Amino acid sequence: MNILFKNAHLIDPALNVDSVADIHIVHGIIQKIGRVSFAKGAEVYDLAEKIVAPGFVDMHVHLREPGYEYKETIETGCRAAASGGFTAVCCMPNTNPAIDDASVVKNILERARSVLGGIVDVYPIAAVTKGREGKELAPMMELADAGAVGFTDDGAPVEQAEIMRRALEYASMIGKPIIQHAEDLTLTKGGAMNEGFISTGLGLPGMPQVAEEVMVARDIRMVEYIGAPYHVAHISTRGTVELVRSTKAKKLPVTCEVTPHHFTLTDEAVRSFDTNTKMNPPLRTQEDIEAIKEGLRDGTIDVIATDHAPHSQDEKEVEFAFAPFGIVGLETAIGLAITELVELKVLTLSQLIEKFSINPRKILKLSSAKIAEGERANLTIVDPKSEWVVDIRQFKSKSKNSPFHGRTLRGKAFAVINNNQLLFSD
Repeated sequence: MNILFKNAHLIDPALNVDSVADIHIVHGIIQKIGRVSFAKGAEVYDLAEKIVAPGFVDMHVHLREPGYEYKETIETGCRAAASGGFTAVCCMPNTNPAIDDASVVKNILERARSVLGGIVDVYPIAAVTKGREGKELAPMMELADAGAVGFTDDGAPVEQAEIMRRALEYASMIGKPIIQHAEDLTLTKGGAMNEGFISTGLGLPGMPQVAEEVMVARDIRMVEYIGAPYHVAHISTRGTVELVRSTKAKKLPVTCEVTPHHFTLTDEAVRSFDTNTKMNPPLRTQEDIEAIKEGLRDGTIDVIATDHAPHSQDEKEVEFAFAPFGIVGLETAIGLAITELVELKVLTLSQLIEKFSINPRKILKLSSAKIAEGERANLTIVDPKSEWVVDIRQFKSKSKNSPFHGRTLRGKAFAVINNNQLLFSD
């Protein structure tokens, strides 16, 4: 690799970098930042009006392998990630077998290194409990030693308080977060969408906001007692934002994430009965969206993550109540975030990069990505002014279950660089 990017807008919030400069990369290492008039043998690209940022991380992705390769594989998931502008993804443990054994962690890491020259780093997040059944702790120490960067039973909550207590105690010893899918299952049993006026009108069983909030409230009390790192996945309600905000004011080690669909769509979208509007947690109300946007603005919400959840066409083409939860999100995340947050002045580009790159690396203690001379080039290049129409037929993901087909977005991934590899999104 010998590449010269000219006229790039470099933004690295961690280093307070925000300037237009040339950047010369040789063998995957940043050699020079500044004015570079000539670089012998280099491929030259003009990046005028494009953003170069530390490589984006999606800390909530379902790669489905092992066990559900008909939905997604490590290879197709990494292709979708690279196309969407991510140089790293963290894969969830609801596979078959679950990521509850060191051998599964090692197999995922080995498979990922062989895909696209390793341009997308894959970090497994292991199960909290064996088989994700919520009954007995998984061997957390062993899983961490094998390469797991966090623990979750995602797709299901850690429901028993005693199990959560023990998990947090182990997490405090090894410094890796417990990531909670916050849901009281006794309140959401049989539910298909947000409980409220619209669910009543449509005749669909509801999932109340309080089901998320009571679980978060319980866990926060546990964190106060133990002091372990705790992260709330895909928050969706105003009440959860308020709980996390008040907890952060106490300087407790609590962080959280939100998905693009939860700051973009409301439960009004379910009136279409499109099963691609069915996810867990469900789409909420406009009031919840406004609270989420304020939480993003004031720093209560640390991370934007996709909860990329591929499902086959056959699985989604059923009655709404029987369809599986989840949508794909890797290839629309940047466009939705720029359209809904930057264009509407909720966040600056620098703040957006913090939530896509800097903060997930901090929370999971991943290797940093820095725009500095001598550093390994781990970069996401974004065209913030590109207007494009979402076409699921062009997705690199194996599955196409997105509610955003045909939607016009502003802002798109242009290229990614990582591990001495360069890949253009188109």
